[in-house]
Amino acid sequence: MKHKEKVNPFLRISVFSAVLVLLAAAVALGLFYYLFGITEPEGLSLASWPKTFTSSFSVWMENRDGSLWVEDIAIERLDKYGLWLQVIDGDGQEVFSHNKPEDYPDCYSASELLAFSEKPYENGNTVFAGSFDKWSYLIGFPYPIGKYMLYYNGKHVTRLFSVFCMGLYVLSGAVIIFVFAYGFWLTGRFTQITRGIGGILRRSYSPVPEKGIFREVFSELNKMNTEICNSDKVQKDTERTRQEWITGITHDLKTPLSPVKGYAELLSDASALDSETVREYGKIILKNISHAESLINDLKLTYQLEAGVIPFHPKEIPFVRFLREVVIDIVNDPAFSCRRIEFYSDTEEITVSIDADLFRRAMENLIVNALTHNPPETKVTVTVSTKPEGNVSVIVKDNGAGMDSEEAAELFTRYYRGTSTKEKPEGSGLGLAIAKQIITLHGGDIRVTSSGEGTEMKCWIF
Repeated sequence: MKHKEKVNPFLRISVFSAVLVLLAAAVALGLFYYLFGITEPEGLSLASWPKTFTSSFSVWMENRDGSLWVEDIAIERLDKYGLWLQVIDGDGQEVFSHNKPEDYPDCYSASELLAFSEKPYENGNTVFAGSFDKWSYLIGFPYPIGKYMLYYNGKHVTRLFSVFCMGLYVLSGAVIIFVFAYGFWLTGRFTQITRGIGGILRRSYSPVPEKGIFREVFSELNKMNTEICNSDKVQKDTERTRQEWITGITHDLKTPLSPVKGYAELLSDASALDSETVREYGKIILKNISHAESLINDLKLTYQLEAGVIPFHPKEIPFVRFLREVVIDIVNDPAFSCRRIEFYSDTEEITVSIDADLFRRAMENLIVNALTHNPPETKVTVTVSTKPEGNVSVIVKDNGAGMDSEEAAELFTRYYRGTSTKEKPEGSGLGLAIAKQIITLHGGDIRVTSSGEGTEMKCWIF
């Protein structure tokens, strides 16, 4: 894979500055020719070209024995450029003309000839005057050329010209120094930004003061670093919790497997055991195998829910009746037959679209968690309530010992196992995570609130 060559930021700035200077020069040159240029047959020329042409036109004129002679090349040039010519003698009388417009006279006074030097564009022509020997001549140009004469104090202007040149040099030098200094400064800022990005990647970033023209960039770098650090912490905590969970689930799997192995070894020598003992050992093995199977099924289910590959078949069912049956089944379980569980509903019945098997699993996990992680005298209430906006909520509440905010925040984390019980319950530690995944699958949400006394788990179904 080819790597792009790194370009020095200062070089970019220099190139950018040079491009700006060239662009400004091009604009200035274009403006200059727009204001002081005319388009004549041979191309673009300065507006002073007619004056120059008039002054040099005398090279094509001759005095032959007191008579005026105009060379053919002069006539060709006049025709080529679309000009006209009128030659006047010392008495102001016309002695020669070529292409002269009809509205120009054949005789001029001295003042009229002098006026042509300042006469503006009129009648489709700008007229310039010249002289040769004893004759004067007028040449008309079809261009709207302005004639202005500037008068100034020559002594002061000459003195100020050197000052102006020096000031121009100083200003140019200052601009060059500023461009280079600013380029070095920008290079330093870009280098700081580049190092900051590298520091974030290497996790060695130090926050940069958010000031100057790059304050937004530095602000985003600081935010990015904070978010990455938080993400790294969450990832580290998740990995630590996952390792602890793996250690715990491994221990939990070994717990039922150890008696299975032990009683299986005893059953291998069945000749020394009576039938009653064999049946008792078999029941113990089955119980522990069921416990191990439950752990494995929980692990499988949570990953199926996360991957979205669990079969999901929602249908309309009477929700109050469904939840009441879930509570009755738990009450009838010998493990919880002596526990206090109460059920309430603010409506006689309501129909909800859910996957009955999955939602039963979620509700059982919430209720059993409240029973398992609290003292035997704890009362658990299950309440169904409806809202005007159409959603249904189920609240599982107990009056047990409660939990702190840190434990409550981690309660639905897949690899988190709470520490609120004195005796470790039989289970995978995945019950609440599975419950949240199932409720989320149904388009709902779940929230836990707890204080020094009791815990409330509230889930919504939309």
